[in-house]
Amino acid sequence: MIKSPVFEISLSSIHSVHIPEDIARLFIDKGCSRVQVIASHEGKSITYYAALQKVRGNFVVMLNKPNQKKLDVFPNDYFQMQLLEDTSKYGVDVPEELTVVLESDPDAFEIFESLTMGKRRGLIYRVAAYKTSQTRIDKTLLMVDNLKRGIRDPKALFKRLG
Repeated sequence: MIKSPVFEISLSSIHSVHIPEDIARLFIDKGCSRVQVIASHEGKSITYYAALQKVRGNFVVMLNKPNQKKLDVFPNDYFQMQLLEDTSKYGVDVPEELTVVLESDPDAFEIFESLTMGKRRGLIYRVAAYKTSQTRIDKTLLMVDNLKRGIRDPKALFKRLG
């Protein structure tokens, strides 16, 4: 597993962090464009998945506002970061409710797997955003029913249709 040393960094824009070239190359040169990020600041720590992208000649990962708030990081603050090779199947933590539903419905699993990786991640994020386990179950069941009906529009997948 590829693992960077811990390095100090600050926000380079409202939602991104410039990753030093030598650290980015550890991953990019081995074909790894998705990473797991561990960020810490003043005793707080978060872990999340991100794409390692090249933007205007610099390697960056996104650090969204909710994660900035969890870390209590502001634009001129320095904080620690470490990148690890993303070895997860989808590049994101999958809610248990989604896993159980897909395991119990082979047709839905096959359809889900046929979607692009980005669409799968988007649907996983959407399910994970629901606050209660029961809501995640209900929305996942609705989503798989709609997938089996041939619906692919992400906005329509979580709605009851006729």
